[in-house]
Amino acid sequence: MPLRRFLCLPVLAAFLGPLAAQAPEPPNPVMARYTKREVLIPMRDGVRLFTSIYLPKDTSRPHPILLQRTPYGVGPYGEDAYRRGVGPSATFADQDYIVAYQDVRGRFMSEGTFVDARPVNPTKGPKDTDETTDTYDTIDWLVKHLPDNNGKVGMWGISYPGHYTAQGMLCGHPALKAVSPQAPMIDLWEGDDSYHRGAFQLTANFGFFLFFHSRHDAPSPDRPEVTEVGTPDGYRWYLDAGPVAGLEGKVKQAPEGIWEEYIRHTAYDAYWQARDLRPHLRGVKPAVLTVGGWFDAEDLFGALACARTLTEKSPATDSHLVMGPWTHGQWAGGDGSRIGTAEFGSRTAAWFEQDVELPFFNHYLKDVPGPALPKATVFETGSNRWRTFDAWPPKQAKPRSFYLESQGRISFARPGATDGFDAFVSDPAKPVPYTQDISFDYSAPYMVEDQRFAARRPDVLVYETAPLTEDLTLAGPVRPVLHVSTTGTDSDWIVKVIDVFPDDAPDPAHCPPGWHAAGQQMLIRGDALRGKFRNSFTTPEPFVPGQPTEVAFTLPDVFHTFKKGHRLMVQVQCSWFPLVDRNPQVFCDIPHARPGDFRKAEQRVYHSADLSSRIEVLALQ
Repeated sequence: MPLRRFLCLPVLAAFLGPLAAQAPEPPNPVMARYTKREVLIPMRDGVRLFTSIYLPKDTSRPHPILLQRTPYGVGPYGEDAYRRGVGPSATFADQDYIVAYQDVRGRFMSEGTFVDARPVNPTKGPKDTDETTDTYDTIDWLVKHLPDNNGKVGMWGISYPGHYTAQGMLCGHPALKAVSPQAPMIDLWEGDDSYHRGAFQLTANFGFFLFFHSRHDAPSPDRPEVTEVGTPDGYRWYLDAGPVAGLEGKVKQAPEGIWEEYIRHTAYDAYWQARDLRPHLRGVKPAVLTVGGWFDAEDLFGALACARTLTEKSPATDSHLVMGPWTHGQWAGGDGSRIGTAEFGSRTAAWFEQDVELPFFNHYLKDVPGPALPKATVFETGSNRWRTFDAWPPKQAKPRSFYLESQGRISFARPGATDGFDAFVSDPAKPVPYTQDISFDYSAPYMVEDQRFAARRPDVLVYETAPLTEDLTLAGPVRPVLHVSTTGTDSDWIVKVIDVFPDDAPDPAHCPPGWHAAGQQMLIRGDALRGKFRNSFTTPEPFVPGQPTEVAFTLPDVFHTFKKGHRLMVQVQCSWFPLVDRNPQVFCDIPHARPGDFRKAEQRVYHSADLSSRIEVLALQ
């Protein structure tokens, strides 16, 4: 939920009116085509939700409605203040949808009390509310009160608004025909914004709450000020600030209750379980277009989990998945042709907007005929091409394992050695950085960043194949199965899968000074597990010092081709700072750890016939 914010802001900026005086702008096309209304829509418990509505001036025919519900404000506020674009993208500019934006409960101009990722209430009575009832009541009001609507409603949203879209598709209103949850938060503890299997997403969350403040007064259109920390060097600031529980005291800001809940609930307890949407994704009636980015550091998990759960638990739903080569929300805020030095050969976002997203809504809301949308439309990085499948992961993908061996090798066969391990010392006082960038907020391009800076550290183990003799395509989840030991009683385990380019690789068009693609180690996928949760997400347990134990977890899916001549590399480390908070390597309540709890530990990764550390994948033949 971190970047349910800053990464959303570039996406939203194109559609918000100017927030500060700037140079003269051209005439506003939305003002020329739409009439704006602002209304307070009553919910079943009497709370009223502020809704900004853009009505097409064309009244010659009825129009469908598009709805977005958001905690970020529907500004600009005032019926004479217009956005410069409405709808999911600029491709909707001439489509004459009725577009409604709503402040959710307790945010900006809406009444009521805000609850972070408010849980679905499966036992609600006639006057009980949750996000599904608020969605139902809003849709019901819109179709009954807005002139010239055709009785069909769609929803869309990215990140936190994507979460509200995923909740909204559960509302059951018969007018809701099509929804597009994009980078939706589905499970905040297992893999979305807050934790990744117990590893707290530090920069994302603390930075988010410097921007996102709970409202303690009456409804207001005012945006909270962003708290400044006084340095761009997040690595140094977080290291100097100490344990997580003391961070709020380092900034001049009132305590944030949501932040305090986050660091209180470090295990997958009832707080997080209630916010997991997967148990509720059953019997979904509207058509669904789930959208995500392969390099989304926030909600890659959510997009994949949403699509997978619909397939498993709601098989009758007309559900489709799109995964592109994008960071968080990049499909709606740029052309999608590159991330940092990684180039994808085409304007992938523009293609998605014009050829997938717009036809999806037009088909279900305007009855526009068109070819059937594939079950999965996914971009294959490495080969840089769109592909379609009738299932994700592809049915033709087969299991394969890559075994870690001595001397930094990766083998395609189980090792025959009777013993063997690699060891290093992990020091919480000098954690491995997750990026070379000097920034306080997280660096979005880190998901494709060259990992040579990490490979040179003594506390990062590096394994790689020989140059590949043919293309290798991975398509699906990546599951590290490590046999490890530690001299501590807790430890994080970070695994990264990397594409190593050959020494004759040409430089891309957008190449930083002094950097070259030859030999680069491009991150394809990386993620963390807090070791105390290796056997149970709900019940943490310490390591027995020096005793080998299995640590296995699942990284989000990839769809990447390692080209002939490239190498597949795996890096293993025990810190990834400050993306992930520091593990003291002592079994304790980590947010409230004392300075003396942070200790060095010797970490071992075993690779023998009996203790075969490996990476399990699905590969296309």
